[in-house]
Amino acid sequence: MSEPLLLRNDVGPISHLTLNSPRNLNALSDAMIAALQAEFDQLAEDRAQKVIILKGAGRAFCAGHDLKEMQAARQSPDNGATAWGDLFARCSKLMQTIPRLPQPVIAQVHGLAAAAGCQLVASCDLAVAADDAKFGVNGVNIGLFCSTPMVALSRVMPRKQMFEMLTTGEFLSAARAREVGLINRVGAPDALADATQGLAQNIATKLGSAVRIGKRAFYQQAELTLAEAYALTGAVMVDNMLNAQTDEGINAFLEKRPPNWPDA
Repeated sequence: MSEPLLLRNDVGPISHLTLNSPRNLNALSDAMIAALQAEFDQLAEDRAQKVIILKGAGRAFCAGHDLKEMQAARQSPDNGATAWGDLFARCSKLMQTIPRLPQPVIAQVHGLAAAAGCQLVASCDLAVAADDAKFGVNGVNIGLFCSTPMVALSRVMPRKQMFEMLTTGEFLSAARAREVGLINRVGAPDALADATQGLAQNIATKLGSAVRIGKRAFYQQAELTLAEAYALTGAVMVDNMLNAQTDEGINAFLEKRPPNWPDA
């Protein structure tokens, strides 16, 4: 039997998801998108898991959509329009699911993150990359402008740098990707897993309910006016303060002792 397209390994409160289709550089095929969506939907209800690490098997993180699969759809009566519309709708749903998850999602990137694979990195809350990783939205090189990846990139990168990537098809180095805000940290390839795990462990030590509240508010306020954002986050702060475990955390700080937090 062949191995599953997506592997999950929970290490304490940290879930490791591995795109497991190295032969096509972990392309976001129909099946891969379905597998990721199903796993994220499960994790959304799992309060035991506090952080998610997303990575790829083989020599790349993700090369984008499966072009062979997309081309095969041209044989349909409408030349692929229905199939492609469904593909991009489901991919867009997947990308929007990530910021809505209660857990922070960290992309662990090595090798290549191209087109929809770069979109996947941009959609994650955080990203750690090997220093030899490359990032690009290179569809324009084959006549297919990366319009859907553009949505995620335009929300994390400066516009001019992002538009240059889209119109030239050129790739960014990991160092440059960090400079423009696409990724958070860069490290040696042989230290990538440890660096990502260290970041995840740091977050996992925090009060889970506070991180869940904060992540939701982080994305909500970004879509509001300044006044609306302050109104929203002020109410969120009140709700957070009403949490008994937040009370314990503040008292512990004032009393110069570690907080006594059960898993939450």
